[in-house]
Amino acid sequence: MVFTYCQERIFVILNTALLTVAVNFFDTITMTAISRFFRSDLTQGIMHLLFPEKCIFCELELVPSENQLCTSCASNLPETHYDLSDEPTEMDRIFWGRTTVNGTYAHLFFKKQKSSQSVLFSLKYKNATTIGHYFGKRIGERIRHRSTFSTIDAIIPVPLHPKKEFIRGYNQSKFIADGIAETFGKPVNSHLVQRVKHNETQTKKNRFQRWDNVQGLFYVHPAIKNHNHVLIVDDVITTGSTIEAIIASMRAVHPSLNVSVVTLAIA
Repeated sequence: MVFTYCQERIFVILNTALLTVAVNFFDTITMTAISRFFRSDLTQGIMHLLFPEKCIFCELELVPSENQLCTSCASNLPETHYDLSDEPTEMDRIFWGRTTVNGTYAHLFFKKQKSSQSVLFSLKYKNATTIGHYFGKRIGERIRHRSTFSTIDAIIPVPLHPKKEFIRGYNQSKFIADGIAETFGKPVNSHLVQRVKHNETQTKKNRFQRWDNVQGLFYVHPAIKNHNHVLIVDDVITTGSTIEAIIASMRAVHPSLNVSVVTLAIA
């Protein structure tokens, strides 16, 4: 009886083990098949027909090889091509005589009633965060091979005041920074700089009024001392007062810090 009982228990255990192996095997096969199905060209074609992606500007349907922008709209963007210049750019000149920066880059010229204005407006006010990520990746591709950016060890988006970020629901600069980080292979550290004062809008202020308006706005975490070269990321730069204030706050904590600056657009 004991021998028979032991045989029965072994049989049950073996059956259970074999059943588990079989279920896991068929689950793996099934998931692999499903994964391959959804990655197949046929499925992508069906999904494109059912849920076509549209250009963020002209809203015409994109072909599978296009991303966010159709070829026509992408070719009409007022790109700066600063990445191809060996001479000082307009963005470099913004900081001359004010603060020291290692490298600068702006991807687009901001022009009213043009596509660059549509990009910034959609990113800032229409929750079009995919635009920020898309252009962040484009920026990363342009600057990652430039020697001035080669030693960057952290990417810092210009922070919004918590109240403003709560109302808007997001920080547009963070999505640009995420896109750069994906291409650049460097971390985004949003906690290193915080905006502690809610200031008035900068839109209608001149350069000197903007500088007065950003004094005492930022808190820099002591962990900034763990970094040697940081990249500040913003959506658009006009006079540079906000970024200059951030750099001054950073160097009050870490005087030898190297800083580079990237924006989606320059006005």
